[in-house]
Amino acid sequence: MKKPTIQSLIGAALALGVLVAGPAAAAEEFITVPTDDSAMSARQLVSNACSRCHGVSGNGISISPLFPVLAAQQETYIETQLKQLRQRERGDPHARAFMWGISKGLSDSQIEGVAQYFSSQPARPSPQPRDAALAAKGKEIYENPLQLESGAVNCANCHGLQGQGKSKQAIPRLAGQHPDYLTLQVHYYRANLRNNAIMNQVSAALTEDQIKAVVTYVASLSGIAPPGNASP
Repeated sequence: MKKPTIQSLIGAALALGVLVAGPAAAAEEFITVPTDDSAMSARQLVSNACSRCHGVSGNGISISPLFPVLAAQQETYIETQLKQLRQRERGDPHARAFMWGISKGLSDSQIEGVAQYFSSQPARPSPQPRDAALAAKGKEIYENPLQLESGAVNCANCHGLQGQGKSKQAIPRLAGQHPDYLTLQVHYYRANLRNNAIMNQVSAALTEDQIKAVVTYVASLSGIAPPGNASP
């Protein structure tokens, strides 16, 4: 089977947004989430509403790079994103096509339960870099300051030396993520389809070659902070 290119993934994602006739219509037909907190445990909720895209066994490891790996993701990041999706504060195609509808019926306690569930799942083994030389270039970009209009930004300072993310700041884990998914999100930030002041600037400052190098590198990281460098 021919491997999809990032261009085809972006095209597919944008097509999803076009196909949604009304707010989150696709998701409303896709799955219904009960609003009664007692109707489902977090595990049942994951099985009913999340497993089709984020791992059929409920392990949070998606097969398609169109959907993120959630296993071992920072709990606070998952919780923050679900609440933003529920409020329709994210306008990227997948958010509109699926997550707006799925998240709208979730209570705070259900969101917290799902976030805790996925964050506690074993991490996906990080893939080996597709290109060692490219990953080396990505490492240099990731660990060194990137000059922006607002000042210098260091990717590793935010996401951790091993891509583990930060809990208190709700900064996502990047280690073990699908490289093509990461690339897609960078393009969403560049197009202002996802809003984050720093990431909007970072994505605009990086060339396509630099994006490819960085995502190749960070996806291969272990997600385990070096001793003495654990991210809070």
